[in-house]
Amino acid sequence: MKKFILGFIGMAVLLSSCVSQKKYAELESQQKETQDLLNSATVKLNTCLEEKATADARLQTLADQNDFLKANNQELINNMGNLTTLTAKGAENLEKSLESLQEKDLTIRKLQNAITRRDSVNLALVQSLKGVLGNLDDQDIEINVEKGVVFISISDKLLFSSGSYNVTARAKEILGKVAQVVNNKPDFEFMVEGHTDDVPYRKGVLLDNWDLSVKRATAVVRILQNDYRVDPKRMTAAGRSQYIPISPTEKSKNRRTRIVVLPKIDQFYSMIEEGMKDPAIND
Repeated sequence: MKKFILGFIGMAVLLSSCVSQKKYAELESQQKETQDLLNSATVKLNTCLEEKATADARLQTLADQNDFLKANNQELINNMGNLTTLTAKGAENLEKSLESLQEKDLTIRKLQNAITRRDSVNLALVQSLKGVLGNLDDQDIEINVEKGVVFISISDKLLFSSGSYNVTARAKEILGKVAQVVNNKPDFEFMVEGHTDDVPYRKGVLLDNWDLSVKRATAVVRILQNDYRVDPKRMTAAGRSQYIPISPTEKSKNRRTRIVVLPKIDQFYSMIEEGMKDPAIND
């Protein structure tokens, strides 16, 4: 056995000695190049693996972002649908509001037109009264318009004697001129108010200033009705006693009879209705 092994070793030595030194060097160089290429390929493979892992992570991030954007996009689409609905309702409500404002504006314009007509009628009435009454002292008779109402205020010294409710002859002349105007204005009603000062009064059947102011008002109403044919349905007699003074110091100014001229309520509404039909307003 030992002889066989020794023989085999000897043969191997003999064979190795047969490979030239040059060939061995070439093989060794090729092996080194191959090892270098393997090492380089290993480095590149590891780099590629790392880049792939990074790319996979980036891809997953992009996929997550894409899913998020899709969800947001759907939510925006839903919100746009809701917004469109709300916008449509808002536009409808705005249109209704504008229509309501236009209707209110139209109503205001119609009312203003009716008030303007009323004021024009009142102005014509004042001019007519001033024309027929002539040049009376302002302290004795005053004609003015307050809040759409015509007031004719006549001092007691023109109408009555002191403490009396009997109308004087001079007063009948004045009342006749007033009746001339009011008879030409059948669309007006009026109230005759008696006013006194605050000096206590009691005489005969008259118990106080209330009685005196009422009796003076009814005396004027009777003159207008009986002597000048003013329709009694258009008149109201009222006593205001001492409680609506116009001067705290001059008692004579508080002793007065006031005729308050008013358009009939239904006549005023008629003016409003006529205003509503006016083409100039309805344009």
